[in-house]
Amino acid sequence: MDLLKIQSLTTLSDTQSERDHRRIAIDRVGVRNLRYPIQILDKANSTQSTVATVQLTVDLPHHFKGTHMSRFVEALHAHGPVLHVRNMGALLRSLRARLDSDAAHVDFEFPFFLEKTAPSTGAKGLMDYLVRLSAVSQRDREDFVPTVVVPVTTLCPCSKAISDRGAHNQRGQVTFSVRSEQPIWIEDLIRLVESCASSELFSLLKRPDEKVVTEHAYDNPVFVEDLVRNIASRANAEHGILGYRVEAENFESIHNHSAYALVEHRWAG
Repeated sequence: MDLLKIQSLTTLSDTQSERDHRRIAIDRVGVRNLRYPIQILDKANSTQSTVATVQLTVDLPHHFKGTHMSRFVEALHAHGPVLHVRNMGALLRSLRARLDSDAAHVDFEFPFFLEKTAPSTGAKGLMDYLVRLSAVSQRDREDFVPTVVVPVTTLCPCSKAISDRGAHNQRGQVTFSVRSEQPIWIEDLIRLVESCASSELFSLLKRPDEKVVTEHAYDNPVFVEDLVRNIASRANAEHGILGYRVEAENFESIHNHSAYALVEHRWAG
């Protein structure tokens, strides 16, 4: 590169750093819907490769006109592909330093896979779950919240009680977020939720497996209220869980609406 081009680059205007006179601070500014390959710690196999949709934001003081969007991607790339609770703090602190901000937020959303074994034949298949990892660094405070979105089966207790033949059931979806003293495995959060439903779901079932699954659901009916209470009760018994938010939605099979319930315990934000 010749000297003239170098001089031109060094004199480019930094518009983002200009003063803004409206005196309105921005709570979060940055990039979102950035797709990025990551590796997640996996309880069974050490790591699992997946692709995340990422949001990276910081606060912007009132006197700055804008932020430097390229620095968000630089910080993420410098962080490397492996993501877990112990190294997300480093990413947050890097964002704060690069962008001269008091607070930084990161959100990763990605599919997470578990190999599951059918209950009768032992057939194996992969189930996917949506996982979100959210973290914030603000001065002397760092907060980390994992969330799992788990599909389940629920069978209606009322329908079972009043029907001569069968009972209506439906697929439900549970969104479970926690704060904990120590890092907690994604797999353990998923298993906790599934154990509280009428039945867990499987990607692969043969006919003998279907019989086991449907009969297990019939023997374990739960309302949407039962589902969130079951999960809350299990979370209360886990000494490492400090707070949680659990919500469940049942996509009703004989109604044109969903049933919904929510429980929060020591939860804010």
